[in-house]
Amino acid sequence: MNIQENISLLPFNTFGIDKNARFFAVATSTEEVKQLIQKSKEMNVPLFILGGGSNILLTKNLEALVMKIEIKGFELIEEDENGVLVKVGAGESWHEFVLYCIQKNWGGVENLSLIPGTVGASPMQNIGAYGIEIKEVFDHLEAINRNTNEVRKFYSEECKFGYRESVFKNDLKEQYVITHVVFRLSKSPVIHAEYGAIRQTLKEKGIESPTIKDISDAVIDIRRSKLPDPAHIGNAGSFFKNPTVPVSIFENIKSEFPNVPGFPNEEGVKIPAAWLIEQTGWKGKKFGNIGVHQFQPLVLVNYGGGEGNDIKELSLRIQESVLNKFNVPLQPEVNFL
Repeated sequence: MNIQENISLLPFNTFGIDKNARFFAVATSTEEVKQLIQKSKEMNVPLFILGGGSNILLTKNLEALVMKIEIKGFELIEEDENGVLVKVGAGESWHEFVLYCIQKNWGGVENLSLIPGTVGASPMQNIGAYGIEIKEVFDHLEAINRNTNEVRKFYSEECKFGYRESVFKNDLKEQYVITHVVFRLSKSPVIHAEYGAIRQTLKEKGIESPTIKDISDAVIDIRRSKLPDPAHIGNAGSFFKNPTVPVSIFENIKSEFPNVPGFPNEEGVKIPAAWLIEQTGWKGKKFGNIGVHQFQPLVLVNYGGGEGNDIKELSLRIQESVLNKFNVPLQPEVNFL
């Protein structure tokens, strides 16, 4: 286990922001995580946990010990005629895990194909797409308490999953390091093809009775057509959450914009943030090395050499525009550092 000094984080964040970590180390096991937690205390520096770097915006150098989680492995811990329990290392690529499940014909995560990041980060923000969220296939996770160095299991109720939320982003923020996640997957999966884009893609391919692989392939096609590849254009995917507003506010918006899309839920009506941003004129806007993506206004981009603070400032201007025009506050999905 090697602790390096003054390491550029450029290769470790999908926004492609060039900031340094004062100290940097890779953890490939639970034991190494424990050792690095202890080491950060001895060095008297904060500890920052890094997964795939796909949900962060670096605005400054990190005066911390940055621990990159690279715990790997898939372990089948239970199996019957209905499904399986599979334990996955927190450092595994989320998309590679999805492909592994499809290869095994285990259903439940196919709608979440091509989401960037690691398995360990997936329950932290209850990742979701196309009608499915992590909480629907989540059994439990293992995490290390940063104060006591003890391993604890968290089951679904304890995680307090919400829309892109969990207890690890709120009450227990920066108190635990997730090392493994256990998923319950089905051998007879229910196919979720309700979303219009998925239905349309399947129709274009002439598929009437889709398999989980068909759903995954459709989602991959859709995401690639809508979202820029971070390997070519720096981004963190969806920058803002889709806001849920009271019915009264939605009706006010609809009176002026009859075509506003809205999806009723228990708390009101969810409006796509991309629609709100496009209506305020930000789609495709470019400011030097940064901007708003030309096809998907929910994605802020770094064309190369951009600064995190400039992207943060752009996001604040977008929030202000949407609030002034629609009386709807937008919340970032990306974490500012």
